[in-house]
Amino acid sequence: MQKIFRNALLTSFASLALAACDSQAENEVEQQATALDEAAEADAEMMEAFAQGAPDEQAVERKAEAVAQEGEQLKDSLENAADEMDETPQ
Repeated sequence: MQKIFRNALLTSFASLALAACDSQAENEVEQQATALDEAAEADAEMMEAFAQGAPDEQAVERKAEAVAQEGEQLKDSLENAADEMDETPQ
């Protein structure tokens, strides 16, 4: 899961660099960031659903929460980077 997020992060930064960091690029990165966050949340919900009634349910719930939190942090990082790059004079 972490490799997916890292690869997505690198791809998004590359997209920003190639797109000259204009407002459209910022919007696209923010859309990608939101999609990644939503995907992480869906993964977390699926993990929790499969863990219901399992002996390790609490451990899986903690892992699911970490996955959801990682997605949120990635989204925030991407949005902040897009904002900063958009504000940088060209």
